[in-house]
Amino acid sequence: MTMAAENRVALNSDSEAILNALPNPVMLVGPDGKIVEANMAVESFFETSIQLLQRQSLKDLVPFGSPLLALIDQVRQNNAAVNEYKVDLGTPRMGGVRQVDLHVAPVTERPGHIVVMLQERTIADKMDRQLTHRSAARSVIALAAMLAHEIKNPLSGIRGAAQLLEQAASPEDRTLTRLICDEADRIVTLVDRMEVFGDERPVPRGPVNIHSVLDHVKRLAQSGFAREIKFVEDYDPSLPPVLANQDQLIQVFLNLVKNAAEAVADLGSDAEIQLTTAFRPGVRLSVPGKKSRVSLPLEFCVKDNGPGVPEDLMPNLFDPFVTTKPTGSGLGLALVAKIVGDHGGIIECESVPRRTIFRVLLPMYNEANIQAHNNNGNGGSGPSASSNHRAG
Repeated sequence: MTMAAENRVALNSDSEAILNALPNPVMLVGPDGKIVEANMAVESFFETSIQLLQRQSLKDLVPFGSPLLALIDQVRQNNAAVNEYKVDLGTPRMGGVRQVDLHVAPVTERPGHIVVMLQERTIADKMDRQLTHRSAARSVIALAAMLAHEIKNPLSGIRGAAQLLEQAASPEDRTLTRLICDEADRIVTLVDRMEVFGDERPVPRGPVNIHSVLDHVKRLAQSGFAREIKFVEDYDPSLPPVLANQDQLIQVFLNLVKNAAEAVADLGSDAEIQLTTAFRPGVRLSVPGKKSRVSLPLEFCVKDNGPGVPEDLMPNLFDPFVTTKPTGSGLGLALVAKIVGDHGGIIECESVPRRTIFRVLLPMYNEANIQAHNNNGNGGSGPSASSNHRAG
């Protein structure tokens, strides 16, 4: 073999290795619409081996009338690259909705051939939501501190004055003074809840068994607000511990289960709440303000079969004061988002009628990330973890 031929073989091998290292599916589509080459991410996306993919036309893999096919034709005709965002490539075989960003470009050296790169929206959206939820939680911290100082002190004076007036008031007027005291107490309770957002003290964390947390939450729920609701559990018993504060995790999941119970309250015997745990290959995310990155392989879900979250509330669901309840304060999910963010995790919601999922992704416990947490010296940054493998 000549030196030039050896160089071409080495170059082809290096190019293949580079393509397979990319997390995004990349494929080369021939003039006949068949897949000529593809990286390993394409096999994972379509859940089919490259050998089988190369025997099929792309139109056999994507939904009928998919914008991807029209984009390829457009690129081939105009010989210019095109991007399209939030395209649904989901099929029943692949599991429903699969939103992707499409990047389609011609290959100049091979006329008629088109290179297609897919980027699943779930990863990008998780990153965006992580930053959004943490930003919302930070914005309410300053508001909480201001309210605690500026509202509680005057309220104390108002309540004291009402109590003095009550001593000399007529029975009819005592009703009014009692109303003043009750409303002052109610506002103080609301401000006390908001003060939690301003608590920046380090929170001790360690290995926590998520199933113990969920079992405790379930017992609390079934002894009170969810007494008549059916619970379904789908747990992965081999999960490693999560790096967390157990009391705060109980607070998170008790809030999510309470929301689910209120959502299904009108369904009677059909009401159902499902608790699931799973190990997923974690997406490595940048931690705001830090050089470290965090892996989130532990997935915990609270699902219900209620009417779902109104579509117009979804983008701001975890913001303070956003609620669908007539008497709700809108602080419950904001507090949940803050706690999950302080643990270096992500919370997200998917909702359609009869199926709402609150999904929490958290880092697992190991010696590396507990050391990083101790070095950080606070509970707000989240740990750094490099392992995606289960621990004991």
